[in-house]
Amino acid sequence: MPRAIYLTHPEVNVDLNVAVPDWGLNDIGQARVAALVARVSGGGWQVASSTERKALEMAWPLAACLGQAPVSIRHDLGENDRSSTGFLKESAFQTAANAFFGAPDVSYKGWERAVDAQARIVGAVQDLTSDCPNDNLVVCGHGGVGTLLYCALVGVPMDRQWDQKGGGHWFAFDTRTLTPENHWQPMETLVLN
Repeated sequence: MPRAIYLTHPEVNVDLNVAVPDWGLNDIGQARVAALVARVSGGGWQVASSTERKALEMAWPLAACLGQAPVSIRHDLGENDRSSTGFLKESAFQTAANAFFGAPDVSYKGWERAVDAQARIVGAVQDLTSDCPNDNLVVCGHGGVGTLLYCALVGVPMDRQWDQKGGGHWFAFDTRTLTPENHWQPMETLVLN
């Protein structure tokens, strides 16, 4: 049976002079992706990514190693739109993220509402699995919408208790039933074969 891996980008280079969607992976994030690529032992996977640079910098080497090119780049796989507030320091971001998940029908200071982001990411994944019904799939994306996706696939309310513990995590799901096989695991535990 085909399966899909939803994989979040690891550590990024925070640059306040660059728009958040254009941030790339930092040295640690790049090393984690290189280690993942080194563990790839097979092909037969399709790779999709959001348009954001940090996700693409994970998707491109994976696709090259898996022998699949080009990457299917899709805007609807992007992180929840937080452009209204711009960059937030850690404590302010945690407050905002708590509000985002805690009141999913309400926009936090102009952010995309969680209910809308969840509908978008679920629809994007459904489109991908319909486009590749017999293929294994790696979706390179982001933590916030990844958690919203996980909650929808498991059938639980949106809640940060289901969030990953830092970037660079994954969960797998059956592409036909969209049933998750596991909760978030560090990317160091992922082997694509």
